Amino acid sequence: MAVIGLFDSGVGGLSVLREIRKVLPSARYIYYADNAFCPYGEKSEEQIRERARVITRLLLERGAELIVVACNTATGAAIATLRAEFDVPFVGMEPAVKPAALGTRSGVIGVLATAGTLKASKYLKTKDLYQNGVRIEEHVGAGFVELVERGELEGPATERIVRSSVQPLLDAGADTIVLGCTHYPFLRPVIERVAGPGVRIIDPAPAVAQQVLRVLGGVSGTSAGLSGTLASPVGHSGASAAPVGIFGTIAESSEGEDFPGGPEFPSSGSLELLSPGSLELLSSGDPATLHLLAQQI
Repeated sequence: MAVIGLFDSGVGGLSVLREIRKVLPSARYIYYADNAFCPYGEKSEEQIRERARVITRLLLERGAELIVVACNTATGAAIATLRAEFDVPFVGMEPAVKPAALGTRSGVIGVLATAGTLKASKYLKTKDLYQNGVRIEEHVGAGFVELVERGELEGPATERIVRSSVQPLLDAGADTIVLGCTHYPFLRPVIERVAGPGVRIIDPAPAVAQQVLRVLGGVSGTSAGLSGTLASPVGHSGASAAPVGIFGTIAESSEGEDFPGGPEFPSSGSLELLSPGSLELLSSGDPATLHLLAQQI
């Protein structure tokens, strides 16, 4: 079966993993949450590139044959470098500006993203392609990543924080809002409640899942996966994937070589097996929310 590695600044990339598992339910997954360095949106591009290199090496050592950069900020800052330096396929994230621009009725679309994503050249190029005849309003989801990392997905305080970033987009006339950070889908129920029924919310993760499927098929040259048989895909019909198996997280960081902000590698301690299955979870920081959200995908 195919072995797919994913990484994000924290737990947000689990929203991407959830969609990939719908089309590749039998693949083996290795997920790395770099939550000791979260959020990436406040880091320099060089810091993000260095973290991406470190994590890519770790995922490759653990058997990954395709790596999903399940973070918009890391995709913008690092995916070109990773593709140049590592001989493995990479799939990245991109705010879904195209479908939003094609589907808007008001002519105004909103993009919620981190500061790092909104200034990345990859996003700016996409924006330039589709902003003719469409006004693109942008807003940083201030505090969104931190809410998700703490597992605070509902409640009055969460709704106040979400409203503070969504309301300016609504006031500007946006009838479509693009979720430009993989953490944000975990707040989608609150975003939808604040935005109201007339506003379309777009999550790019399902399109990323389809791209993973295409890349695996393209690399193998047939319907076979990279290391044998590609899991039989299921369509986007809402069919549920097989129950996910969750392995314990390497929770404590090592005291080895440091990178700005903390250790380079997670602990080399043993993994505690929580249940048999196909998902291995790793983190550079506290694994509590990672475990909580992983059980929901």
